[in-house]
Amino acid sequence: MSFHGELIGEHASIVETRRLIAKVARSSTRTVLLYGETGTGKGLVARMLHEQSARASGEFIDVNCAAIPVSLMESELFGYDRGAFTGAMVKKTGLIEAAHGGTMFLDEVRELDPVLQAKLLSLLDTQRFRRVGSVRSIEVDVRFIAATNKILLGEVRKGLFRDDLYYRLQVVSINIPALRERGEDVMVLTEHFMRTFSARYGRTVFRLEPAVIDLFARYSWPGNVRELSNLLERIFILEEGETIRIGHIPPRIVREARERGASPAPSDTAAPDRVEDLDQSFAQATDAFQRDLIRDALERSGGNRVRAGQLLGLTRHALRHQMVRLGLVD
Repeated sequence: MSFHGELIGEHASIVETRRLIAKVARSSTRTVLLYGETGTGKGLVARMLHEQSARASGEFIDVNCAAIPVSLMESELFGYDRGAFTGAMVKKTGLIEAAHGGTMFLDEVRELDPVLQAKLLSLLDTQRFRRVGSVRSIEVDVRFIAATNKILLGEVRKGLFRDDLYYRLQVVSINIPALRERGEDVMVLTEHFMRTFSARYGRTVFRLEPAVIDLFARYSWPGNVRELSNLLERIFILEEGETIRIGHIPPRIVREARERGASPAPSDTAAPDRVEDLDQSFAQATDAFQRDLIRDALERSGGNRVRAGQLLGLTRHALRHQMVRLGLVD
């Protein structure tokens, strides 16, 4: 992940998630199941569970069950004895043994091979296992944290995941909310990441133009916190100036946000008494927004009106007409 440390946010759902993490971390449970969409921070939560527990001085072993070939996974997890198979010239300590006294994080646990699911269940029940090719059992003290972005019970019903392993892992579960479910945290996270990347890349903290703030609020963030973090880091690396503008945002994000439509923002001011006042306010606000867009385009193009018009989708003559209308030129 591009984000580390703590679970950032002020929404009630994320506050409750942090409270649950602290409570589970202090408990003696040996299994925890994490649910959450891709990019919500399951790896971050797993590390928080480790670091806030009595196991913090032990190892935190992170295994992506989808990233290791099935043919290698058993020896990676359980290790093997010398001579266990052709090429096994020396004994290999597996990751489970290395995690003794600490925590093992099994990300994308749904992808675990059925044979290994059975071996994992036996390990969870007995806290003992054998290396490949060995007759001697090894006892370990490990907390297993499993994570999935799928409805695991649905995978059980499809016959893709062992029901007994599911119920063994499900003793304590934590659901990590998607970013779209805690919209007010988008700006909290944005400010956090901008401070982080400012320090990392030696850049001034960016300001966001109002149109970007509105876009961030409307976008659904299907990649969740990871997507927001990666977007801001890319801007810090590639873009000049000190303001994040619409032009810095990938077109697909702009399109999706515009298709979703603007949500009415709460206002502390009273509504106009007459329709004429409302029309005048809308016209004034629209003109002010267009002035800002044109100024930004001219700034980005170094004052070149042809280039500025291209950025705005206007011909040079159409741009001049708008500039005259808005009082930007005589």
